[in-house]
Amino acid sequence: MAMHFRPRCAMGDAMITKIIPRPEHAISRKQLNRSALQTLYRLQDHGFTAYLVGGCVRDLILGRIPKDFDICTNATPGQIKKMFRNCRLVGRRFRLAHLHFRDEIIEVATFRATAANDDGSADEANRPDSPPRHLKNEDGMIIRDNIFGTPEEDALRRDFTINALAYNIADYSVIDFTGGLTDLEQRLIRPIGDPLVRFTEDPVRMIRAIRFAATLDFAIEQETWNIIRNQASTIKRAAPARLYEEILKLFLLGSAGRVFVLLEESGLLKALFPWLNRWLQGGGGRSELINKTLQWLDNMVHEGTPPSVGLMLAALFGPSLEDQALVRHRAGIPYQQALHACCSSLYEELRETLSFPAKVGNQLRNILSLQPSLRKFPPRRPGSLVNRQDFAAARNYLRIMADAKGETLPARDWWDAYIEGRVIESSAEAVPAAPAAKRARKKRRRRRSPPPKISNQLL
Repeated sequence: MAMHFRPRCAMGDAMITKIIPRPEHAISRKQLNRSALQTLYRLQDHGFTAYLVGGCVRDLILGRIPKDFDICTNATPGQIKKMFRNCRLVGRRFRLAHLHFRDEIIEVATFRATAANDDGSADEANRPDSPPRHLKNEDGMIIRDNIFGTPEEDALRRDFTINALAYNIADYSVIDFTGGLTDLEQRLIRPIGDPLVRFTEDPVRMIRAIRFAATLDFAIEQETWNIIRNQASTIKRAAPARLYEEILKLFLLGSAGRVFVLLEESGLLKALFPWLNRWLQGGGGRSELINKTLQWLDNMVHEGTPPSVGLMLAALFGPSLEDQALVRHRAGIPYQQALHACCSSLYEELRETLSFPAKVGNQLRNILSLQPSLRKFPPRRPGSLVNRQDFAAARNYLRIMADAKGETLPARDWWDAYIEGRVIESSAEAVPAAPAAKRARKKRRRRRSPPPKISNQLL
């Protein structure tokens, strides 16, 4: 992927805010979510500033359909709750207002301040109900950033310039605090401020840079890319639960193939998944194989049938687990026992970085455990296999691996025919196995009744 570089503004440098009036941008109120629009208008009617912010503004400018509509305002959480009966306040580090509509939730946040200065100082909140000030730990990571601020401060604390745009409902203008519109035009991922400081404050931003580059088909700025490669190992400092959520976004949004390439090139794959990285070092087209399995998942997303988390993990780790299980099996360990041992080793390693739920781990194990039975042709007792847990995902994995390896797998076609109730006549191999002929019931021989006893009186 081509990388670009251009000078940046540091967090402390003067930023020139640009206001793009309605005639000069493409965002229309008709594109906005109805619930979000009602929320914006109510906040404005009560005298508050209200902006659409973040990814939804970015996507609207790019002509994409936003997944969420996030709102920022100068109203405090308590004031928001008084305005909306459907409001629920959530969060510990920073109180957020969730407005519950019939089919969705609109998130409303109060403008927040930027991160603390290098000396750890920060301006005091300018409201009496402001929560405690933010704080960095000894490594420079932000562990609390819950202080109210201005719209400009809120924009500067965001991760990338393209996510710091705002749509002002008061005059329908777009506000660009950090040069995000220029970066959208150049299709460039660029952090706000010094990338080393920003990635030190929050290592998860490195993963988000990869995700935005992959999903938007943007380039990562050269300086930023170099720092990601140098700082990749620090990703382990992030909270495991948060990393798990980010990993799901990486691989389940339809760009997993491109994500995998960027993770491998940046060094983040090695930091996140040491098991997989060791296996990939064996060469022999292994990286290409994983890329193909992930592209299969991307096709499922684009076709409207997104894969389960278990199937995603199988596409990512399945080939390496099956290879390692086969090595142990050749050493004399039963295959299923070897496979379960390999899965346990993977889980132990992943727990050091990610908090995968046990349920997801069991799905991965079930998918791989079913493969020997599904590959048999013709299969034995197919009806009982269909009723096994995670059978549908296991059959999808069978298809994924057959396509990725370019295999002609009769069992795959057989299962397709069996599930769809079709009869394939073109090939004897592809014809569903005929049911076993019923054994003829053996006729019982009629027992002859014994001859009648002759009474002695008749003799």
